[in-house]
Amino acid sequence: MLKDNILEVEKRIQMACDKAGRDRSEVTLIAVSKTKPSSMIREAYDLGIKHFGENRVQELSVKYDELNNEINDVHWHMIGHLQRNKVKHVVDKAVLIHSVDSLRLAQMIDQEAAKKDIICDVLIEVNMAKEDTKFGVFEEDLWPLFQEIINLPNIRIRGLMTIAPFVTDPEKNRDIFKKMRELYVDIKTKTIDNVNKEKTGVGRNFNFDPGLFNILSMGMTGDFEVAIEEGATMVRIGTGIFGGRN
Repeated sequence: MLKDNILEVEKRIQMACDKAGRDRSEVTLIAVSKTKPSSMIREAYDLGIKHFGENRVQELSVKYDELNNEINDVHWHMIGHLQRNKVKHVVDKAVLIHSVDSLRLAQMIDQEAAKKDIICDVLIEVNMAKEDTKFGVFEEDLWPLFQEIINLPNIRIRGLMTIAPFVTDPEKNRDIFKKMRELYVDIKTKTIDNVNKEKTGVGRNFNFDPGLFNILSMGMTGDFEVAIEEGATMVRIGTGIFGGRN
């Protein structure tokens, strides 16, 4: 089942890239492995998946400890809401924290990264649809927050992330993804000082230039093709690969 699911997802990613005139190498697939056992992650890894996303710090930490010694090129992504008191447990394990949505959280990440003498790569989460049930900064508050965070010495902002509304028709999220792309391009064209931070992060063989603001994380199982067409560089797919959560 897992092999067939991965092949199907890869086929759909390639088709979306072809439709948008993009190269497949521009899109990173993150397999969202929340609630799934380490054995399934190992199986997915053997089938070519290298990036895994977790929603909970404790679960990421357990799987990191179970797998990291035997598989040293797995890249863990913290994609769920991150509480400040949990930062110390994940800052040196995740190659990328997708869910920074406040200055207080960023400051805590900066403090914990400084203790470990690393630069922590992060994305700012944007609540583009302004849903009450979602975390993330509103569009109009993004640039002021960005300007605060880039002054923190041990954080490097790598891009933006959003979780679009749950819809049965993915076309309904196209405007959300389009607006996210516009925000991303707008910030990318501004002068960004964090490109000069030279300490390495925690990723080994992480295939993104550590000095660039070049990540747009958006799109999940139900709408990732539309997200890719609108410029996503990372898609987070759980159900489409692993099936329903346990």
